[in-house]
Amino acid sequence: MAATVGVALALVAPASAAPTKVAPSATKARAAKVTARSRAKGKAKAVAVVAPPLLLPPQSEPATRMLAWIAAEHDNKGLPYVVIDKPAASLLLFSAKGEFLGQTPVLLGVGIGDDSSPGVGAKDLADIGPAERTTPAGRFVSKFGRAFGHQRVIWVDYANSVALHAVITTHKSEHRIERLLSPTPDDNRISFGCINVGTKFYTGKLTPVFQKKGGIVYILPDTKSLDDVFPRVRLLPYVGAGVAS
Repeated sequence: MAATVGVALALVAPASAAPTKVAPSATKARAAKVTARSRAKGKAKAVAVVAPPLLLPPQSEPATRMLAWIAAEHDNKGLPYVVIDKPAASLLLFSAKGEFLGQTPVLLGVGIGDDSSPGVGAKDLADIGPAERTTPAGRFVSKFGRAFGHQRVIWVDYANSVALHAVITTHKSEHRIERLLSPTPDDNRISFGCINVGTKFYTGKLTPVFQKKGGIVYILPDTKSLDDVFPRVRLLPYVGAGVAS
């Protein structure tokens, strides 16, 4: 009887009691798959963080340095931005993600200089002398607002009455449109300090990207060095910084 019971217990013993052996080849295959997946994920992450270089028209050395620094430091803080090269009388527009959206000529203040005269924003236009009609250099957080005559403009420096807007054609003798269309920047100094661009560029490109949250306007200097106006730019060598001209 005891022998019979022993045989019965042996027959109903759970299968898990016996260890399951896995072939070494299967173990190696699984390990290889896991390693391959990990490497694939690592490569995907590496590819995701490497942005392709920006393909831009040829720029001046200060503009090239400035563009490289903004892209590397993300100084625009998630906002669209423009870079205005005063010596070249040129504006470059970028999206909040740093995508190049276009370039256009600009009209600038008739005065050569990088600072606004004290109190110039409170003066009547007729009282502002030619030397005071400067477009200041620097970094400006800019938004849409109302100007005289209820015109909507992008205020660059509200306190000093410096705005970015479509070209004004009120005074025909100033030939502002002709100045914008001329092949050189030599005749692009005509305003009281504001930045003028062509109406098509202003309404078709600038307005759509700036109208929601505004943006950053970087204005490069006339007489000062780039490092004097933007001291942190000197910390970043522009060669190989990811901006191609």
